[in-house]
Amino acid sequence: MSQRPLDKQKIKAIVFDKDGTLLDFHATWLPRYQAGVLAIAQGDPALATQMLQVSGYDAQQQRVLGGSTLAAGNNRDIAEVWAPLGKQPVAEVESQLNTLFAAQEHGASVAVKDLTASLQQLSDMGLVLGVATMDSEAGIQATLDEFDCLHLFAYKVGYDSGYGSKPGPDMVLGFCQQTGLKPEQVMVVGDNSHDLHMGQSAKAGCNVGVLTGTSLRHELEVDADLVLNSIADLPALFQS
Repeated sequence: MSQRPLDKQKIKAIVFDKDGTLLDFHATWLPRYQAGVLAIAQGDPALATQMLQVSGYDAQQQRVLGGSTLAAGNNRDIAEVWAPLGKQPVAEVESQLNTLFAAQEHGASVAVKDLTASLQQLSDMGLVLGVATMDSEAGIQATLDEFDCLHLFAYKVGYDSGYGSKPGPDMVLGFCQQTGLKPEQVMVVGDNSHDLHMGQSAKAGCNVGVLTGTSLRHELEVDADLVLNSIADLPALFQS
């Protein structure tokens, strides 16, 4: 880990990003993106490749680049990039993606190491947990349901839940409104700069980057108070 020390007495809650934080980003999302882009490209592999590249997929490294549309955008953002290339209405493509990305038939979700055990430990410590994602609200249920962890979250919002989108503050402020906590009592955990910027804009007490997503350590260190390998390192912060 790196950077500023944590005042663990101050933090009473954690708001997690989902993809790249609770779920292994590339293992979970590359199969979905590949299926989705091929559908929008109507089976044209050259067009599908172009659409992936302009939205943030680096074919040489075989990874999604941190901060790109695929890494940080919601389904509407992706649709706005893909739809013109596929010559389809943006709203139609967004609807297709919402349905397709929530379907398990295009690849199973892959949890980060010790996902449920780590969340259970944090909950047992008395921390209030929430999840705020640029995926849809239905996508939260679809991608996390099999890991027996949804009941641990007091708050679950997607980009379509009415709390705006990252990097704005409203997802975190909505959590505070629902739980009665103050922003300075909340830790925000994510794998991308837009997660950290969300925390900063909400004046969260601590912003933590994790390396299970699309961003590299040096990219996260610009905005994070701490950078951890994964959420499995969180319980130790509150025990020490």
